[in-house]
Amino acid sequence: MTPTDTLGFPGPASPLPEMLALRQTTLGGPDVLRLTKRPRPAPGPGQILVAVHAAGVNPTDFKHRALSIFLPPPPLTLGWDVSGTVVETGPGVTLFQPCDEVFGMLPYPSGAGSHAEYVTGPARAFVAKPTEIDHIQAAALPLAALTAWQALVDTARLRAGQRVLIHAAAGGVGHLAVQIAKERGAHVTGTASSPKHAFLRELGADACIDHRTEDFTDAEERYDVVLDTLGGQTATRSVGVLRPGGILISLVPGADDTPAAAEKAQVRAATLIVEHDQAGMRAIADLAARGRLRPHISATFPLAEGAQAHRLGETGRTTGKLVLTAR
Repeated sequence: MTPTDTLGFPGPASPLPEMLALRQTTLGGPDVLRLTKRPRPAPGPGQILVAVHAAGVNPTDFKHRALSIFLPPPPLTLGWDVSGTVVETGPGVTLFQPCDEVFGMLPYPSGAGSHAEYVTGPARAFVAKPTEIDHIQAAALPLAALTAWQALVDTARLRAGQRVLIHAAAGGVGHLAVQIAKERGAHVTGTASSPKHAFLRELGADACIDHRTEDFTDAEERYDVVLDTLGGQTATRSVGVLRPGGILISLVPGADDTPAAAEKAQVRAATLIVEHDQAGMRAIADLAARGRLRPHISATFPLAEGAQAHRLGETGRTTGKLVLTAR
């Protein structure tokens, strides 16, 4: 309703609440990111408005910042991971109330926007944040942990006693995948540079391969599942270390010859794109609450230093996750 003055004539509209968001108006390097004032969003039907305490940073943020992949051209605000406090609920929401602490992954890819002080998203993309972890730890989990869960549990249906190879096992998805696979009772081998092997063994990895000095295809080991976070020829070469009937799950498209190699080897090759998933988030929250899933935080940055987080992440040398803090 438009405000009126004392004489009954329409007065100036009340200004919309504002927030700060890490915004870009063009594609490019980290320097295109700018902290910008934006109208604070309002939740629609089935949505909640969340005051963002922390938001994870993922390699997909770097790619979408630089290239038009799944999102429309800028202007845009990136970010899918979020942990925070419910401020307002939209019509029809019954799961949460204001002041509830929640975490989750906004719908990928169209729901980006968590690198801001406030964000709206479907109520059922979120679950209650476990009291056993803080907002920074919670913000590191959703996209990477859901990716690992959907790959290993939903797609591969990993069972106790099976053997799994995880490429880039010390990375954001990889280090969580190691823990999820161990929780399922699997034997886990991870590839990483040798300085990161101690870290992987602390997470529960049974064996480590130094990707700089060793060829993972040289060993006689055969796996039931390979989780490939690298794509390209790594995917094709991974087919050769699978047992017949095994499965290769890639998070990045493989080479053109990957499908034919998989068919010849009598294994399945699948490429996974993560989906928001409340059931998966509940499982992740349970593991985190019981101390069975621990994100490693490589570094945190305030929202204003988001470009610096992107620069560090693009080196490819970080262990675990990077997180932005908004409060």
